[in-house]
Amino acid sequence: MSLQIDFVDETKSLTEGDIERIENLLFFAAEQETVKSNAELSVTFVSNERIHEINKEYRHKDRPTDVISFAMEEMGEGELEIVGEEIPRILGDIIISVPKAKEQAIDYGHSFSRELGFLALHGFLHLLGYDHMTETDEKAMFSRQKDILEQYGLERI
Repeated sequence: MSLQIDFVDETKSLTEGDIERIENLLFFAAEQETVKSNAELSVTFVSNERIHEINKEYRHKDRPTDVISFAMEEMGEGELEIVGEEIPRILGDIIISVPKAKEQAIDYGHSFSRELGFLALHGFLHLLGYDHMTETDEKAMFSRQKDILEQYGLERI
């Protein structure tokens, strides 16, 4: 299973260990979700100000948030799907606010690593098509998220 993840830490505040833990969790999640080989995604860590700008521009919500995902496999009207064995599967982009993750870790009473992992996995599941727009979808996504985190050993304490 080969998953290519491009990490960018615009905040320059994460350690190599932080990045490695997220990478390992996403590899594990990809295996659990049977993501085929040759898939790519990016994970970018940003400030509250930057995620606020992105949230306002793309989601029309004038506030910072914790994580935003841009799934590349969502087909828009009139778009053609390009497929082939040699073409990598481009899953999309995950953007995480580091300050929001730190704040939420304190609020929820668990580690920063757990919150960062939770947000990365949440964004990853969005890239795979999970959503929480309806109660049924929310139950399915949050249940899957909980299962993967527990199986990986990153449970809420």
